[in-house]
Amino acid sequence: MVFVTMVLAISGTAIPAAAATAGDVVSAQKVTLYYDPARLLKVPAKVWKILYHSTSATGAPVQVSGTVLVPKTSYPGTRPIIGYAVGTKGLGDQCAPSALWQRGKDKEIALVSLLLARGWAVAVTDYEGLGTPGPHTYMAGLSQGHAVLDAIRAAARVPGAGLSASAEVGVLGYSQGGAAAGWAAQLHAAYAPELRLRGVATGGVPADLKRAADHLDGRPHFGLAAAAGAGLDAAYPELDLDRYLTAEGRTLFAGIRDDCTGAIVDRLAGRRLSQLTTADVLNVPAWQARLNENRLGGRTPGVPIYLYHATDDEVIPIAIGRTLRRDWCDRGAKVLWTPLPAPNHTTGAVEGVPIAITWLSSRFEGLPVLSNC
Repeated sequence: MVFVTMVLAISGTAIPAAAATAGDVVSAQKVTLYYDPARLLKVPAKVWKILYHSTSATGAPVQVSGTVLVPKTSYPGTRPIIGYAVGTKGLGDQCAPSALWQRGKDKEIALVSLLLARGWAVAVTDYEGLGTPGPHTYMAGLSQGHAVLDAIRAAARVPGAGLSASAEVGVLGYSQGGAAAGWAAQLHAAYAPELRLRGVATGGVPADLKRAADHLDGRPHFGLAAAAGAGLDAAYPELDLDRYLTAEGRTLFAGIRDDCTGAIVDRLAGRRLSQLTTADVLNVPAWQARLNENRLGGRTPGVPIYLYHATDDEVIPIAIGRTLRRDWCDRGAKVLWTPLPAPNHTTGAVEGVPIAITWLSSRFEGLPVLSNC
């Protein structure tokens, strides 16, 4: 997709550019990231906050922000690039990981650091509308998959980062990031075939948004389902969510659109969609069509997949992960499925990511691909 000719402002230097395409960098600014809110512990890497071109769920050009991290240590050969897809941060711009990490207010940076410790560069998307103008299209799979792949493209185009467009690439994500990683796997061959993607590790995946919403209805994490509804509504204007909301529903949905995850969950804990709507929204034909479109498993990933899920996941039931495994396996994908003995959704990330990183390392080392389909 071609964009208008423009001048890129890269770290204060104006660089003439030809017609820009998805993955091209609009701006790159050097920043410092921190592990703690007191900003005492710096992340030991060269870091750029970037703005880059991507593609929306409906195929429109958009600009997305993100972060590129490069270890300060040398690497023997061409440094691999990992597209890291973050878990749910919220709907407000202040919740974007590029913003949270500069303030030392998000623990997920510790998982990113495990990748840096391997000597790998990391490209992290904020996703469409999170940290940039417009609403966050939370859980719109096509948009999220595009954003992950284009962040990797952009990382290789940041002047001074020392990264190569021919680098080997991996993708890792959990929860919202697991869905984004899964979509990156499904979209890679058609959308970004030039990327040398060696494998995708994805965990705690909300692969079926309808099943996830049905599970969360009336439970403590119902706010995540409501946020997904707001995100799909932002991605697909014809859904017209406000048309189906009660007066209270409009107030509550308006309130969460600028909130981060904790506030969203607290505000809507225990609520049911039927209490906030005037119709069975998820079974309205337009909503059914978009929910089906955003259901993972309908396309065959062309690269090996490491798929993991906490056995006692209270947010995304493991049954959803098992279905995704079956769908991908039935389509001929190479999937290594691992149920983890983790007591909840969050612990699934803590236990699963280190294993996923070891699996990605084996992809870069060219070891045989194992599948338990």
